[in-house]
Amino acid sequence: MARIEAEHDVTVANPRMAAQREAFFAALPRAEGLIGSSFAIDAAVLAQAPRLQVVSSVSVGVDNYDLAALRQRGIVLCHTPGVLTETTADTIFTLVLTASRRVVELATLVREGRWTRNIGEDLFGWDVHGKTLGIVGFGRIGQAVARRAALGFGMPVLFHNRSPVQAPGLQQHALQLPLPALLAQSDIVVLTAPLTEATRQMMDASRFAAMKPGAVFVNGSRGGLVDEAALLAALDSGHLRAAGLDVFATEPLPLESPLRTHPRVTALPHIGSATHETRHAMAAMAAENLLRVLRGEAPLARAA
Repeated sequence: MARIEAEHDVTVANPRMAAQREAFFAALPRAEGLIGSSFAIDAAVLAQAPRLQVVSSVSVGVDNYDLAALRQRGIVLCHTPGVLTETTADTIFTLVLTASRRVVELATLVREGRWTRNIGEDLFGWDVHGKTLGIVGFGRIGQAVARRAALGFGMPVLFHNRSPVQAPGLQQHALQLPLPALLAQSDIVVLTAPLTEATRQMMDASRFAAMKPGAVFVNGSRGGLVDEAALLAALDSGHLRAAGLDVFATEPLPLESPLRTHPRVTALPHIGSATHETRHAMAAMAAENLLRVLRGEAPLARAA
């Protein structure tokens, strides 16, 4: 904030908070730059900001932004790839381990005082090491997950990507396959794909049915990639063993959502990049992106 305020007048207003929403929209007519995240910037919002030159998102994903409207106006959209890769991969692999070993369920057993004897077979988890991991979407984060799996846990890695990928250090450890083959062969399937109209609800009933019986499903990318009703059906039928989810179609997760309390679901509150170090790095990069564009320079990372 200090860096931005040294060069520009700044209005701080969070449109997701009712008390600040009016101030946000009141500032739009004079705004030349926007910085933040998690609020949809669509054509209607942009129409209220005639002087806008740049939107700097404190995120890597840009599904909250109307890309066509931004392009039409010539507004630069920046994002923060790279700095959150390793942290998000840590979170995703945590979900792989937690869902497979039933960590939350068993930790709750202890916390609630229900651990009165050695656990029986009904509470055993399942090994992660040596299992086949399938990764859908093999960009920076997918490759970081693959390194943890292949090099740290001895897991054969399969991946699906729209185009061929050169992954340094993983050539002998990761095999690219069509999606049906990956789903059929993987013990654990992880989503790290971006949300687009082509990928929205790509994991539907037919895709879950194509997964190996007893597989574990993990989503660390965007909730919109998943048909949540189909996921619940696959869990309830026993076809899928467990799911680890950091993202949901609606966030925060509604209290009435069955995913919140499902015994086979490990649910996190979208914490993929939520560490002190990474969020600071994201904020610094987003501020630099904003300042560079307003100076007439190229940003560090342009999304559109």
